[in-house]
Amino acid sequence: MTEKIIILDFGSQYTQLIARNIRELNVYCEIIPFHHAIDFDHTVKGVILSGSPSSVNEPNAPHVDVKSINTQVPVLGICYGAQLTTKQYGGKVEKSSSREYGRAQLCNISHNYALTDGIEEHNQVWMSHADTITELAPEADIIAQTDNIPVAAFAMKHTPFPLFGLQFHPEVTHSENGKRFIRNFVLEICGCIQQWTPAAYIQETVEKIKQQVGNQKVVMALSGGVDSTVAATLIQQAIGENLYCIFVDNGLLRKEEFQDVLEGYKTLGLNVKGVDASAIFYQQLKGVSDPEEKRKIIGGLFIDVFQEEATHIKDIHFLGQGTIYPDVIESVSVNGPSATIKSHHNVGGLPEKMHMALVEPLRYLFKDEVRKIGRELLLDDNFLQRHPFPGPGLGIRILGEVTAEKVTLLQEADAIFINIIKEKGIYHDIWQAGTMLLPIQSVGVMGDERTYEFTVALRAVTSIDGMTADWAHIPYDILALISNEIINKVKGVNRVVYDISSKPPATIEWE
Repeated sequence: MTEKIIILDFGSQYTQLIARNIRELNVYCEIIPFHHAIDFDHTVKGVILSGSPSSVNEPNAPHVDVKSINTQVPVLGICYGAQLTTKQYGGKVEKSSSREYGRAQLCNISHNYALTDGIEEHNQVWMSHADTITELAPEADIIAQTDNIPVAAFAMKHTPFPLFGLQFHPEVTHSENGKRFIRNFVLEICGCIQQWTPAAYIQETVEKIKQQVGNQKVVMALSGGVDSTVAATLIQQAIGENLYCIFVDNGLLRKEEFQDVLEGYKTLGLNVKGVDASAIFYQQLKGVSDPEEKRKIIGGLFIDVFQEEATHIKDIHFLGQGTIYPDVIESVSVNGPSATIKSHHNVGGLPEKMHMALVEPLRYLFKDEVRKIGRELLLDDNFLQRHPFPGPGLGIRILGEVTAEKVTLLQEADAIFINIIKEKGIYHDIWQAGTMLLPIQSVGVMGDERTYEFTVALRAVTSIDGMTADWAHIPYDILALISNEIINKVKGVNRVVYDISSKPPATIEWE
């Protein structure tokens, strides 16, 4: 079994970044809510306590028994985790005179501990806390400070296993030696072996699917995206022709995407049936403008169409899905699923409706890890480097009512945008790009005539996994070319704007 680090999540916005740093070391890790018990088998090599928006001094503050955990494995407390450790070992944590947020310089670093091996004096770290350690636990040594914080890092003495605390966040990119702190803890202190590679994951996953499914059949919905394509390829390697794939055209795909994706799947040798259900979707969306209602209609119809097609396949017992780790973490977060910003576009609801067991080969992978698995599987870049595309498709990129005419207009504008950024060699520098059709018309002049036509908004962002994103700085000359091409070639559009909002506060999609 693969050895692992457990991250106990106290609700920090940075928890997934800790996991990503560990995964980059080719070491497996899992995030679990703080109130879930840890199964301390021989694969667990260490525990990291995350930060939290809570204060350790609140009556109902998140709590775990750090001393008990430390009898099993080494422990690293980060921010809230460090403060919780301090309080439990007899130190004092109090409200800071002012919130300590932003960059700070580490100094007076002790190199008597493996955690600080290779850490440079006066390197930058990132602070984000309202409480601070004002009195060190009796059995602790200060191993780093900043100009404003006397206890930036500490080590407990005389503990069953090594136990450290950091009041800063090593997992964020603003902490210059942050990766080194995590590397030291995972590799040197916990002694993890860097064996969690794409090749090892494929071998282990294919074997698990064989054991789970045996000679039975799996049905799976494909989208043309990297997640479902990589998941289907892994399942196919395990069970061959017993995988049955369905690709539904909801009428809200990009221009010619239905045909292009089906052709791509043929080259992979996947057993795929294409279903054109666009007319049904247009009919049900008629007159509907509310974003959440549109999402629910599109998601519900997809389930109906998929379920109807699946009934034509006899003796299906398993449902394949391309669920990835951020979806799993969200569903079991510290406070349960987060408040709904917008309905998720995954095929939630299918397992309950179809009474099938799930096969989810990507359940513990982040998006970039899925791409690494795909490269190891020798999948074409047309699948691996394809920008993410929302499940409801253009239905949530057309603000307001969706009609076949608006879809055609948006497909044409979007195709021009995507094709130009590909031609200019910047497609792969952008994490996601798309065009939005706005529910407003404005005055324009084309030739000698006055026009009153639609506005489209271009959206392009850079990101690692879509959790946060910055707007892509596309050169002005390329934006000008895109705008001219759209306005000249797409009848019905006379104005193009560019969205320069980051996430947060904005989302990537507009609806």
